[in-house]
Amino acid sequence: MLRTAECVSPGHPDKVCDRISDAVLDAYLEQDPNSRVAVEAVGSHGKIFVTGEVTSKAKGVDICAIVEEIVGGKYDLSVHVVEQSPEIAQGVDTGGAGDQGIMTGYATRETDTYMPKEYELARGLCQKVYEKYPYDGKTQVTLNQDGEVQSVVCSFQNAPTSELKPLVESVIPGAKEYHINPAGDWTQGGFDADAGLTGRKIIVDNYGPEIAVGGGAFSGKDPSKVDRSAAYMARRIAVDYLEKNPAAQTVLVKLAYAIGHPEALMAVATVDGLPEEVTGYDLTPQGIKSFLQLDQPIYKDTAAWGHFGRGFNWK
Repeated sequence: MLRTAECVSPGHPDKVCDRISDAVLDAYLEQDPNSRVAVEAVGSHGKIFVTGEVTSKAKGVDICAIVEEIVGGKYDLSVHVVEQSPEIAQGVDTGGAGDQGIMTGYATRETDTYMPKEYELARGLCQKVYEKYPYDGKTQVTLNQDGEVQSVVCSFQNAPTSELKPLVESVIPGAKEYHINPAGDWTQGGFDADAGLTGRKIIVDNYGPEIAVGGGAFSGKDPSKVDRSAAYMARRIAVDYLEKNPAAQTVLVKLAYAIGHPEALMAVATVDGLPEEVTGYDLTPQGIKSFLQLDQPIYKDTAAWGHFGRGFNWK
């Protein structure tokens, strides 16, 4: 059985949009920790459009200035942000979830970060290459059934193959195959080459394609949106279960919610294939926000390099 995971750099157009959305979220939370924010961004060929819903006591948040700090001033910017729907707000105001959904959390003992090995290899490689070539780029790593590296893919803007190949081989030596800039060297990247959209890299944001996700994106959403906060909580629970059970190898946690309802409808941890009910945690949106301290302006740092295995409160 082969296992494959990819990672994209902060310069990838989808990740630039994630960074914009989370920077806007942070700007509102800095002034008002109870801000309700759901902001999306799309960028393409000289234009960036920021849209969504914000209900906040924060004043003077300059979204255009936030975008320009991230991408520079060469883009035609358009912002269309309105208040949260009162029909959604009425359920959140009473402590209910901001939407329905299923969230998953995962932890495995095969790496020090409790993340899948193929995911960590792809992420680590992408980070190393980005240090030298801070542009648009992607990596991908495939492991064989013995956990050995079968193939490595690395494509990076402004990175000549003659320089990139030895760098990749030094980070992940001994692969059976290397595919370095397989379509050829390239210098046009980011929004100049492709469109980007907030929330389009949800598998990269989570654990790679071997672990199912509920489908909800993270970036640009305040913690009342359980597709973000409950996914963080599910990861925290998965790590807790792994650490309190030294014999366990993998833990998969699933949480489910209904919009406007505070309690989780499902809370199950599957430890090495055996399911059990999750107990001992406050799984309400307010409880999660308080426990993980999610009302702080911490989100811009989550928008690149994945949301798990990086030392955040949810681990």
